[in-house]
Amino acid sequence: MHLSKTNAALIITSALNELLKTLPIAADASFNSYQRQHEPTCLPDTRVSLLEKIYNWADGENSPCIFWLNGLAGTGKSTIARTVARKYFENDQLGASFFFSRGGGDVGLASKFFTTIAMHLARKSQSLQRHIGDALRKNNDIATQSLGDQWRQLVLGPLSQLSGDSLSSYILVIDALDECDNDEDIQTILKLLAEAQELKTVRLRVLLTSRPEVPIRHGFYQMPETEHQDFVLHHISSSVVDHDITLFLKYNLCLIRQKMPSLGANWPSEETVKQLVQIASGLFIWAATACRFIQEVGNVILIRNRLAIILQAGNSIAEHQPEKHLNEIYTTVLKHSIPEGCSNEERILLLNILRDILGPIVTLLSPLSVQSLSRLLRFQSDEVHDHLKDLHAILDIPKDPARLLRLHHPSFRDFLLSKERCNDTNFWVDEKQANKKLAARCIELMSTSLKEDICGVTFPGTLVTDIERSRVEQCLPSEVQYACIYWIQHLQRSNVPPQDDDNVHQFLQKHLLYWLEALSWMQKMSEGILEIISLESIASVTNCPSLYSFIHDIKRFVLYNRVGIEQAPLQVYCSALLFTPVMSIVRKQFKNKIAQWIIRGPEVEANWSATLQTLEGHSGGVYAVAFSPDGKQLASGSWDETV
Repeated sequence: MHLSKTNAALIITSALNELLKTLPIAADASFNSYQRQHEPTCLPDTRVSLLEKIYNWADGENSPCIFWLNGLAGTGKSTIARTVARKYFENDQLGASFFFSRGGGDVGLASKFFTTIAMHLARKSQSLQRHIGDALRKNNDIATQSLGDQWRQLVLGPLSQLSGDSLSSYILVIDALDECDNDEDIQTILKLLAEAQELKTVRLRVLLTSRPEVPIRHGFYQMPETEHQDFVLHHISSSVVDHDITLFLKYNLCLIRQKMPSLGANWPSEETVKQLVQIASGLFIWAATACRFIQEVGNVILIRNRLAIILQAGNSIAEHQPEKHLNEIYTTVLKHSIPEGCSNEERILLLNILRDILGPIVTLLSPLSVQSLSRLLRFQSDEVHDHLKDLHAILDIPKDPARLLRLHHPSFRDFLLSKERCNDTNFWVDEKQANKKLAARCIELMSTSLKEDICGVTFPGTLVTDIERSRVEQCLPSEVQYACIYWIQHLQRSNVPPQDDDNVHQFLQKHLLYWLEALSWMQKMSEGILEIISLESIASVTNCPSLYSFIHDIKRFVLYNRVGIEQAPLQVYCSALLFTPVMSIVRKQFKNKIAQWIIRGPEVEANWSATLQTLEGHSGGVYAVAFSPDGKQLASGSWDETV
């Protein structure tokens, strides 16, 4: 049978697409991801001069490869980045975008940064798709390797192989680099991106945004000027910034007036807008928070009252102190979430509950829905909604309780976790205590939710790829998956040293295998191994010899059996345990599991006789095999209790 060129091309493209799907990516990193669809771009006639400067840099033939836009929190960096990304996306010149977000899960980590960039670039042209596919074929575990290897093999290499017949031009937009969770990774990313200047057959431009301390801390200004151009956002003339904030306030307050015509055609007055601009002190996030705080009440009298409250609070602070103005409006929003007319006891109760909910929200390492957050914290979903209903000004609370709950801006997290900035102790969140509580809740949730064969597949040879993801999601809800992935990180951030026979030790003694099985179904075994190594590191410097020895043995157990467990999760109970050394602490701890599987042997063998084969020397079916390191000998384990 002869294939037409068209059919052959389709088959090749399909194979490439399947190969690219193996790249782990951060799904919400793109500027236009579903989760970011309501985030704004710059209004017309705002940021005019700055945007023109960025566009001239991006389109210039001899421009340096990096444009670094840095500015204080809340000065509008992300909005500018979205505007630039949108323009070049519509011109088909946007190579990729990655919007970092601390506490946002994958988008807060560098591990999926270059793989995500590579995936976006692969969609730009068939040539890039082919070159990136070739790199994956040569090195199929590149995603587990260093950032430098990922960058050079998945991004720089494929770009350098593009034909020089016509000069291609791509823009990368990378927002909030300071939100990347690891300082060393930030430094590495900066050094690697500067290598884009070496490209000859393609023009790559990288727009970076961050807070001002990042370029200073990472030696950005020591880089040659041919490699970068920088712009400090908060150094723009105050008259220009005030003009843009005026337009922003007028636009958003006009939307409120349109919904509430009884406010009057002249609401708010020019003088009021001028006062608001003055209080904003150059911070767009202050203006945005103020507008949301005013509009969320939906009542003319309350709208006027809230506007008056904002003006009064803002005028009590001296001019040119933007952070204090931002602190004040956050405090104002929080205070108004507590109902008036409460007794002192009721007020204290409500404040404690609010802090117990807000603390986890700002310390979560990946966002959860209200539904999942409620189950993690042992609250009723309606109860959480009730306590957050007046905080729409600072929280993005979806109407659908199954959608993710997010902060409108990371500056709220900074505010709530800083005792200096959040000087009302009713609201201040002790970060270490919040992490301690989250670690404890994660352990409790896993202890009550995880079990053997949690997906109900029965057959120990069932592969992860044989099970629909929807079934895994149903058996392991979001909050349970969150607990499995992040409990050790919360423990680490709490600075509470583990002890022999504490809740961590007891959890591992009872539920270790269930946890490993869950990680395998979630396809997060790599993350689990890194967490075990972190836990071993913590235990090594504290006085817990029994726990440390157990964790060290767990690490060896998982690393030795990783391949089998990753492919077939239930192997953690049979082949993994059976072929573990007799003196292993893990084997001793779970020896009853081996006995249970041996007892189940005849029943299992009867059901799977078509699948299990009996090797010579066994009277029963074989459920596990392993080769010797030299490949010359094969060991097999059977239900007849022989090896």
